[in-house]
Amino acid sequence: MFRFSHTLLSCLLLFSGCALNGLGPGNAAAPLTNPILVTTNNEELLWERAVDVLHEFHFEIARENRLGKVIETEPMVGSGVLEPWHPDSPNLASRVESSLQSIRRIVQVSMQPDPQQRGYMITVAVFKEIEDLPGVAANSPGAATFAESKPLQRNLDPVVGESTPSGWVSLGRDLALEQSILRRLHLVYSL
Repeated sequence: MFRFSHTLLSCLLLFSGCALNGLGPGNAAAPLTNPILVTTNNEELLWERAVDVLHEFHFEIARENRLGKVIETEPMVGSGVLEPWHPDSPNLASRVESSLQSIRRIVQVSMQPDPQQRGYMITVAVFKEIEDLPGVAANSPGAATFAESKPLQRNLDPVVGESTPSGWVSLGRDLALEQSILRRLHLVYSL
């Protein structure tokens, strides 16, 4: 009986956490169009609220181009199953993928004036990349062992790990995270 109640409690906690993070079945809202129209002429308010929403998703701002009306974030490694407090992985499939492979995302938010002069068109683009290692990192115990046939040589800078940095391969756009950010922006701009 104890084992059953412990399993039931674990399942309830898991699914309640998933529902709070937008992973549960209650997240079946209709997708928003990208870009969304925001009917205001206060560009400063739009800009600050967009930065606030990106910070809510734990993204750091890499650059802000006010003339081009573009905000770009630093690449952020995707959160896995054991990190439910990070909202950058919007569903369970993204969390599992980020748990099994290094995934990173870059967000670009563009705010262009509407051609009919009703406000601004807000476009969100999330680019997803997967890590591509050049090969297996060769970590040998060579730096910590001594050969008895040669005199001792000190090397204070042994190469440990990868000798070349890893690369990143584009996986295209992450539409699920784009929709999550658009929903939050829509909610913030409607207040």
